[in-house]
Amino acid sequence: MSHENQFILAVDFGSTYTKVAAIDINREEITQIARSLTTVDTNIMQGYHSAIDKLGPQFKKNQGLYRKVACSSAAGGLRMITIGLIPELTVAAAKNAALGAGAKVQRVYAGALNNSELSEIQSLNPDIILLCGGTDGGNDKVVSDNAKTIALSDINSNFVFAGNKVVVDYVISKFSAHGKKIEVAENVMPEIGVLNIESAQSKIRNIFLENIVRAKGIESTSTDIDSVLMPTPVAILNATKLIADGTSNQGGWGGSLVVDLGGATTDVHSVSDGEPTRINVTQKGLPEPYLKRTVEGDIGMRYCIEGIIDGDRLGIVAKHCGFEKKKIEQYCSLVKNNLAHLPVSSEEVKIERSLAKVAVETAIQRHAGTLKSIYTPMGEVFVQSGKDLSNVSVIIGTGGAIVESDLPSEILKSISFNPAEPLSLRPQNPEYFLDKDYVLFAIGLLNEIDPDIAFRVAEKSVTRLQQ
Repeated sequence: MSHENQFILAVDFGSTYTKVAAIDINREEITQIARSLTTVDTNIMQGYHSAIDKLGPQFKKNQGLYRKVACSSAAGGLRMITIGLIPELTVAAAKNAALGAGAKVQRVYAGALNNSELSEIQSLNPDIILLCGGTDGGNDKVVSDNAKTIALSDINSNFVFAGNKVVVDYVISKFSAHGKKIEVAENVMPEIGVLNIESAQSKIRNIFLENIVRAKGIESTSTDIDSVLMPTPVAILNATKLIADGTSNQGGWGGSLVVDLGGATTDVHSVSDGEPTRINVTQKGLPEPYLKRTVEGDIGMRYCIEGIIDGDRLGIVAKHCGFEKKKIEQYCSLVKNNLAHLPVSSEEVKIERSLAKVAVETAIQRHAGTLKSIYTPMGEVFVQSGKDLSNVSVIIGTGGAIVESDLPSEILKSISFNPAEPLSLRPQNPEYFLDKDYVLFAIGLLNEIDPDIAFRVAEKSVTRLQQ
């Protein structure tokens, strides 16, 4: 693509910062990056214009711009509640659908809703409620009752139904009779053991673009932004998939994983089939999604720093850094009470790095699958739960504690296979990379416009670390 207007401006309206990246589509590289505090409580465009000012007068005057596109996690991001029938089946499928659509899953409910749960849902005020349950032609009573209960309630939200197709007409009629609209997607689990989440994710994304962007005040961007394309986590997941798979014209890097270590959460995105890589292994539960995202809401480097040292993990941090537990607790308390604090002494740098190592290791332990050994008359066999990441060859780190670390590769190595945990299916022999300029969101957005250019921009922007 060669164009007289050679720049695409990618914007991320984040929960804390609004980031802008100027992408030169003729040179196929990101040339300038700036950020400013997000101003969603006043006018979200104030933070945007402040960031644009830092890029320079050319962009302030829209000179040479081909297109401006954005993603957003501002104003709490995309908050969702999922409701299913059986925890390890439709409930798990619904949660996978929501996370893969870029949502922050506030709560997950299984079985028939009670009055206490209804009150909790109303108080949480989610952006979208995803109602699932039953395979096609299977259990219809619980999902019908849940639909009726929600339709009769005072809960006001956006609704998506992705359950047993037998009750679709009933669900629509109940919601319509009480002045509520519900979008219908294909069943997230039409048969036992079959995961079908793309249709629900498409409905969720459409609701985000059509309703939620406006409700959160982000519609004011329409005067200056061509389009808000997706939630920020979807942009990151898109970038991960692009790097892993490449395009129709360029081969990708192979199975890839991105860990985003933030202040409040730790997100892990993986792109791989997750099938068993060892012999004598059978899979348990639902098949894992090829594009998988998990969010650890109890682990973050600022707001949730105390979650990192919860339980036995305090001792692990102490072992990594060589300091007493009390010193680590004091540092965590300091950070908790002063979120803007950054490590200054060599001791604090070492503690911060050790906390980051334990945070990402905990996150990958939860994201990756596991094996369980079972002895049978035919000998030892293994049952796999979750996703096998053994063959993932690329690990990319992003987030301040990783990017600003003096030894980012040491943090990322904590994600890899640990011989002390032989039944954890973590990457066996990966290479490590760094999103040093926080541009994965821009690559994910550019992928919607021109995947080939986006891939070449990624190759230039994601930095390989020394092993």
